[in-house]
Amino acid sequence: MQPPADWSQAAPYFAVLVPLLFLCGSIPFGYLAGWMKGMDIRKHGSGNIGATNVWRVMGRKWGASVFLLDFLKGCLPVLALVSLTRSWTAPDALSAGQWLEVAGALAAILGHNYTPWLGFSGGKGISTSAGVLLPLIPAGLGVVLLLWVGSVAATRYVSVASMAASVALPVACYFLYPGNVALLVFCTLAAFFGVWRHRSNIARLRAGTEKRLGDKSKSDKADTTGPGAGASADENDADDETGALRPS
Repeated sequence: MQPPADWSQAAPYFAVLVPLLFLCGSIPFGYLAGWMKGMDIRKHGSGNIGATNVWRVMGRKWGASVFLLDFLKGCLPVLALVSLTRSWTAPDALSAGQWLEVAGALAAILGHNYTPWLGFSGGKGISTSAGVLLPLIPAGLGVVLLLWVGSVAATRYVSVASMAASVALPVACYFLYPGNVALLVFCTLAAFFGVWRHRSNIARLRAGTEKRLGDKSKSDKADTTGPGAGASADENDADDETGALRPS
């Protein structure tokens, strides 16, 4: 297939690749990890399909694996997309390719947040967002990652760190990639969804019941060796995406 010369020729790429990246992002690795162990992870621990809940209920190996897979399902498809679009040379095609990149990246995040395989419910999107940022705006990822680490160290709230990193993303994009409207729109939307998916955490922070990094709950201490492991719900999950990075 010849590279597109303008927006009209790029339209089929949007029609095919954006839904494809949504489907890539929609793979519910946390749920599948539980299924492999004979359990529905949504009925254990915090009930979230993210890496932290898998870590708490099923152990370090499973939690770290889910984190990595959620990261890669964002990173690898966007990396392939970027490799394709940046080979286009026509000026109008370059513009279309940039918007195709950000549309595909956002689709991957939304696929994770609202996976159709689980009734359009999913995780909070932080791991997958980090994955799409690596090939798309690596410098921006570096800035928000440093902020995330600093926020966790200062507050011990992973949810606060994730929201702070989300809010900082469009600011970092504005200064690192000046004049790039497509990237700024993407970063703004990614930041919105990053905060929006933490609404329950915000409510717990206001109520003073949000767990800090390293805090233990009854479900954390439950037996995790059988199919009923972690059955008591933990309503104070700090963050079910990036918490897989926490020390054991």
